[in-house]
Formats: sequence, structure tokens, C-alpha cells
Amino acid sequence: MSRALPRVPPYRRTFLGSSRIRRAPAPRVKPEQLSEVMSEFARTMVTDFPIQEILDHLVRRIVDIMPVTAAGVTLISPGAGPRYVAASDESALRFEQLQSALGEGPCLAAAQSGAAISVPDLYGEPRFPTFGAAAVEAGLAAVFTFPLNHGTLRLGALDLYRDTPGRLSPSATRAAQTLADVAAAYLINAQRRAELLEFSDWSREAALHDPLTGLPNRLLMLEMLEHAFRSSRRSGKVSAVFFLDLDQFKAVNDRYGHRTGDELLQAVAQRLAGLLRPGDSLGRLAGDEFVSLCEDLDDALQAEPIALRITAEMSRPFVLGGVDVEVTASIGIALSDDGAQAADQLLNQADLAMYEDKRRGSGEPMETGEPGPPLAGRPGGLARGLIGAAQRGELHLVYQPIVTAADGRLTGAEALLRWTHPAQGPIAASHFVPVAEQSGQIVELGRWVLEQVLTERARWSEPAAAELGVAVNIAAHELLAPGFAGSVAAALQASSVAPRLLTLELTERALVRDPERALVVLNQLRALGVRLALDDFGGAYSVLGQLDALALDDLKIGHGFISRLTAAPVSRQVVAGIIDLAHRLGLTVVAAGVETAEQRRWLGELGADRCQGYHLAEPMRADTLARYRAGRLRS
Repeated sequence: MSRALPRVPPYRRTFLGSSRIRRAPAPRVKPEQLSEVMSEFARTMVTDFPIQEILDHLVRRIVDIMPVTAAGVTLISPGAGPRYVAASDESALRFEQLQSALGEGPCLAAAQSGAAISVPDLYGEPRFPTFGAAAVEAGLAAVFTFPLNHGTLRLGALDLYRDTPGRLSPSATRAAQTLADVAAAYLINAQRRAELLEFSDWSREAALHDPLTGLPNRLLMLEMLEHAFRSSRRSGKVSAVFFLDLDQFKAVNDRYGHRTGDELLQAVAQRLAGLLRPGDSLGRLAGDEFVSLCEDLDDALQAEPIALRITAEMSRPFVLGGVDVEVTASIGIALSDDGAQAADQLLNQADLAMYEDKRRGSGEPMETGEPGPPLAGRPGGLARGLIGAAQRGELHLVYQPIVTAADGRLTGAEALLRWTHPAQGPIAASHFVPVAEQSGQIVELGRWVLEQVLTERARWSEPAAAELGVAVNIAAHELLAPGFAGSVAAALQASSVAPRLLTLELTERALVRDPERALVVLNQLRALGVRLALDDFGGAYSVLGQLDALALDDLKIGHGFISRLTAAPVSRQVVAGIIDLAHRLGLTVVAAGVETAEQRRWLGELGADRCQGYHLAEPMRADTLARYRAGRLRS
């Protein structure tokens, strides 16, 4: 939405060929006038004003306070033509465009050299004979050009025009260079902001789609399911979820190799997509698991023929690289009128029905029924295995140290949950945490984690560790659960840990799921005195527009951004933009996933406050962390 810029007084002079209305140049630049313009310009640096609009406003205001009759700005890309041209009036625009068209003039020279150029009398100027002759004919007498520099970058130049010859005073020259430097800083800031927004959009798109097949992934499918679930409730129609899993997919990988396995998954995606009706959705959750969503069915009886058609199509061989690969698939169905209260429950029902189909080996699609025996390592089995896992001693915490980016000083640690299944062994958190969310166990699990972390934090008795903090990840379901802030208060009171030493790390997903409810809970947590951090910033959603309203303390840049730091300059510019934005909002920046010394060096140079990752220290048990603390705090 367009915003009105500060009002500018109307022009009091213009060029009209060699005939012109002259304005006597102001004798000097008053400090209060320069300060006013600088303040106007600075206020735009955290807004979404377009670059062109800002530059147009700048050159008009320069004419109001400087002893010149017109002003212009041209931004020049290396090896390309001008990107932006701003002018205080038509004459200035003509002079800017004239230099670009002729490939000659003080603007181009200053942009290339990075040095200011003064031409107090353009008539007969030997450096720019072609431009000078044309400009003098149009009524121009003097031009003063100041480069837009940012470090070694050459962005373009600011041109000040006069219709009478004469030098600029030292004070006016200093003021003009100051305005040029401010303009350059704004342009770099605007460029980084634009790149950050573009990268955020790209990150969200990438985070919601499977990179192998291009299909929606679990996050996006859950959004689609939620929409379909609500729509079915309103319309009375039935939505059907088909959960498909390839049988013996591991054997395909073992026999033909993972490349053929990937080709098979892509072929399965194409074949399933060809079976969908217009408006149906298809996604890949993980591995060989696919989900199809069919909406607006008149009744449940329409679901079974769809499932049978899918099963039949999957029984046909796939020709991959001249090899016929034969697979079968198990499929489960869940319907929106089966009693599920949320989209994730509907998906879990289809998942359980699929594993019942696989267990029976019937080849016939099964609707939701009584689950079969526990299947650890699969979503249905994981959900059942998590029940009572804490009481059986299968869960434990590890801690990854967090240090300052500048000098490596220890500031605290992040607590991470680990599960060792009695039969399956260690199970990755990325596998069982989503299952805990889907099954509704995440709230109880999160409460156990918080109490355990605070209990262990209370044991950090060494005096030097008194101000070391501890961070805990909070899932969306936890944050939005009734009484969450009260459970945090109770855990703090029971442990006697100072609230300021506890940081709750929230994902963007938690904040966009129910923004109004999330803001209420954040304010309750803020009242307790705990720190609030936005974890894995830019990973899947974008809350850029809400950062100033969320009352956060920390912004945690995710591994996806950090891993690309050393790959390309644009990645560093994006991270620099994030850090700059966070600092402007008063947030502490924590960089996660630091795996190399070069990444840490860049983070220090870009201004990150803290960092963590395997390059600095691996996650460790509480007793190992105690020895680590002792060593770091002594050094």
C-alpha cells in the first residue's frame, strides 16, 4: 500500500532550454536544514517505501536546502545500464539521461572512480566535451557530483546542478557528501531488505515442498487438510485422506541403488498425480509415504473405488532405466466424518489404517479400525511407543553450548530431547516430535522437558555459572495449549531458577497458527520474566511484519541460512540483513548450526551476537556439560 511522503515545497525554478527562471543560490547550508532532511531520510530506512520514491524525495529536498538549482541520482550496475534515475525536475532528468546516453559525464566518472568531481564552470570543460557542450546549450553552467560508495561497492552518483557558474562552499560540499553517504547506506539497507524478503518467500516455498518430487510436504499437506477439514464441517460433504506406503521399498534401494529408488519415487508421484480429479491434492510426507486428499465427496462410499484404483495402478511395473521395477502399495483411508477433531488426527487415522492394511497384507484398502501391534519406527508405532517413555527412563536431555560470536565466551546452552527406544535404539527427534504433535502427546512431553531442564539448571551451582541461561524449544501445540504460561510459572517456582535464565524458543509456525492466541500467551510469558526467542527464522513461514509486535528477546537464524554463508556473497548479504533488522528491533541474534570456522568468522564480521553448532561443541549430557562449563569458565 502506498504511503504519503513528507510534503515538499513546490519548485521555484526550472530549466527551459537556454531560457530559464533563476533562483539565487542559498549562501550556505544551515545545520538545522541538513538535520531535518537527514531525519526524514533515516525514518524511511525501516519502512517499505520503494527505492525510486525515496530517491525522488531526496533530490527534491536537496534542492530546497542546497545552493543548487536541480539535483539528480543515477544508480549504475557494473557492466549494465542505470537501474534507477531520480531527478528533482525535468531538466535534471534530462541531464541524468544525457550522461547515460552519451556514456560521458561527471556522474559516470564519479561512479567509476569513487571520487567526487567538481565542475564549477562547464563551458569548455575538457574532461566531458560532448556532454558539456550539450548541457551548456540546455542552460547548465556547473555540476558537482558525489559518488554513492559503500565500502568498495560503487552504486552510482549524486549530481548537483547549477545554472550559474561558481564553486560550492566547503560547508555545502561536506553536506552534499554526507547526503550521498546516507543515500548509499539506505540503498544497501533497502537491497538487503528486498533480498531478505525474496529469500524468505523462497525459503517458505522450499520448506513446504518435497525437493525430490516437488509435491507438497507434511507441513503444507497439514495446512491443506486443515482447510478441507473445516470446509467439510461447513458443507456437510466428506473429505477422504488416502495414506499410501510402498511395500518393500528398501529392497528396491538395496537391489538397484538409491538413484533408482529416487527415480521410483518420482515415477510414483507422477502416476498418482495422473489419477487425481481436478481439485484433489497429493503430497509426499517422507521416504515412500504419499498422501492424497479428495474433497467434496457426497458420501464415504465414494472413497473405496478411488483407493482401489490407486492400488491397481500401483501394481503395474515401473520402467526405470530399462529395468522393470515391480512394487505394491499399502493404503489406508480416513474420512472427515470419522470423529477426528483436527487435521493432524485425520492424517494419523489414515496412517494407522495403512499400517493395519500392511500388517494384514490383504492388498485391500482399510478404513480406520483397531490398530495392529506396535510398530516402532513407524508413525503409528512411535505414537504408541512414546506413551510412558519418560517414566520408563527412555528419554533424556542433552545440551548444546551457546557462545558469543566475537570471543567464544559461554553464555548458556540449548536443551535437546533424545529418545532411546528399547528395541529400535536412538530415534531422531525429527521423527518422533512430529508424531508427538500429531498424537497430542507433545503437551505432556513438553511439560516433562521443561521441568527436567529447570531441575538440572538448578544444579549449576558454580558461582561463575550464575548468569548462564538455558533454552528450551516450545512446539506450536504447547504454546497454544490452555494454561501453558501457568505451567511455566509452576516449573520455575518449583526449581527456584530465575525466570531471566530461561529462554523459550518458538518457531514461526507457532506464531502463525493462531496469531491472536499466540500474542496473548507471549504477553503472559513476558510478564513472568522469561526470555523469548524466535527459532529457525525464515525456515518455513514469514513473520517479518509482526516482529516488532511480538515482544521477543532473541532471533535465532536457522541452519539453512548459516550453511550457505560461505557459498555466495548474496547469502552473506541476506544474513547481514537479518542481523541488521534484528538489531534495529533490539533483538539478540543467535546463529544455529555453525559447522565450520569460516562460518563462525563470517558471523563475527556480520555482527551476530551468539552462535552454537558442532564446530563449537556437540550436544552433551548434563554431567559432561558440567565439566565443559568448568573448563570454559576457568579459561
